[in-house]
Amino acid sequence: MLKTISISRILYIVFMLAFAVFMLLPIIYIFNHAFKPYHELFVYPPTFLVKEPTTQNFIELLWVTSNSIIPLSRYLFNSLFISVVTVVTVTIVSSLCAFALAKHEFPGKGFVFSSIILMLMFAPEVVQIPRYLVVSELGLMNTYLGHILPMVALPVGVFLLKQFMDQIPSALLEAARIDGSTEFGLFLKIVIPVCMPAVATVAILSFQNSWSNLETSTFFMQDDDMKTFPFFLTTLTNNLANNVARQGAAAVAALIILVPNLLFFIILQRKVIDTMAHSGIK
Repeated sequence: MLKTISISRILYIVFMLAFAVFMLLPIIYIFNHAFKPYHELFVYPPTFLVKEPTTQNFIELLWVTSNSIIPLSRYLFNSLFISVVTVVTVTIVSSLCAFALAKHEFPGKGFVFSSIILMLMFAPEVVQIPRYLVVSELGLMNTYLGHILPMVALPVGVFLLKQFMDQIPSALLEAARIDGSTEFGLFLKIVIPVCMPAVATVAILSFQNSWSNLETSTFFMQDDDMKTFPFFLTTLTNNLANNVARQGAAAVAALIILVPNLLFFIILQRKVIDTMAHSGIK
């Protein structure tokens, strides 16, 4: 068996393994950084791996939040609730929009899709002022909807789903219609199961965008109890007399930001691979 493997194949495997290890380095560093004592956090030259692991940084983070008016659990709850609702809403809205664009004809279809493609060109900073005006005029300041609504429109999600749905044979949908299936039945029983790889990808992008979002807490929320954990992370080391204080707590907070993203990606990545293997789309 080994004799049949070519040298180029072996080199390719070695290269991909090395590349995979390289991609893991930032994750390994963040985990190690959270357990470093202060004399390792500021040692020069910096060390990659922790030599004397400690949990003092976690205790420091709990101590910092215990002395604040808003508890740490409130920030975490806000981030988790907003992220879950956003992922569900974005996935539903993007899927329905993509289904209409991919498998239905209506006036202005080309213009709508072209507008979505055009939106991919704009950086978030470009639409901050219009977004603020919309949220303010709708009376969504200091509400959960003020966090969720600005992130519902995900042009890249609609684009990915639309391109994936274009691969579904129209004859398959027509056969289902002849058998008496409704459009909503087609969407739920045929389109979504076949397009689960794209749906999972959109869910990952939506969760990462929502969980790490700072814009809504910074511009739309005046009350601290409505702000999210990433915003709390930015306040840990602000307005301090030196650059050393609370760096351990900040390292732990950065780890807390990473872990849900990592777990969510791992769970859906497995689903993406399984679905792509059994979807029937070649």
